[in-house]
Amino acid sequence: MAKRTKKKGVELRKKREYTLRGRSVEELKAMSLAQLATLLPARARRSLKRGFNEEQMHLVEKLSGPPKVGRPIRTHCRDVLVLPKFVGQRVAVFSGKEFKEVEIRPEMIGHYLGEFCLTRRFEKHSGPGVGATRSSKFMPLK
Repeated sequence: MAKRTKKKGVELRKKREYTLRGRSVEELKAMSLAQLATLLPARARRSLKRGFNEEQMHLVEKLSGPPKVGRPIRTHCRDVLVLPKFVGQRVAVFSGKEFKEVEIRPEMIGHYLGEFCLTRRFEKHSGPGVGATRSSKFMPLK
């Protein structure tokens, strides 16, 4: 691999820090839920306004601490909003068949955990079979 060096008059690109409507992750962590809700889209705002149920609250308390090393926190709660204090945590979200591990990044703030763990897999179908349509009887067999 070629080394990237600083050319004369050209600076190397830095990785941009994530911001949500002009606020950094540290500023978002310092906000209350009511202040954070004003920055989020309507569906997320409504979810925060209604509050968390017992299951969701239990998960929020687990994820609020410092990031844990080792096994991720397993959950069936796919309808929990990703909050700024979750950044850096590892969560295993249930897809209906298995737990899929997700590392929470700043770009995920305001989305639901279920969005990052798909429940349906893509099924590729082959061509139509013999007898599928009236015109298929004139198709040569492979």
